[in-house]
Amino acid sequence: QVQLVESGGGLVQTGGSLRLSCAASGRTFSRYAMGWFRQAPGKEREFVARISSNGGNTYYVDSVKGRFIISRDNAKNTVYLQMNSLKPDDTAVYYCAADVLYTSVKVSPNYWGQGTQVTVSS
Repeated sequence: QVQLVESGGGLVQTGGSLRLSCAASGRTFSRYAMGWFRQAPGKEREFVARISSNGGNTYYVDSVKGRFIISRDNAKNTVYLQMNSLKPDDTAVYYCAADVLYTSVKVSPNYWGQGTQVTVSS
């Protein structure tokens, strides 16, 4: 089992940056692939980015490529999402997710955080 707690959301202007953090409980964090998802008002939750358990592989949805960076610090049990050049379309609740399988974390992760709100003003 792993529990996930996101932080770092807030209000930012278009073009600004935010860094989200997701702290995981437990001593087996390094076994889990991690992902970030988001859900905008009135829309379905969508995958944003994922990172493998050792950090060696990452993958992004096309809409955030070149602007967002996912990273992790296994010593701190934390995964990050650095968001740059933010746009109003990035406004959403952002969720952290975990799964032991890198392939599954993009589709149907076993563990979810509670979410953190990101609002980008125009």
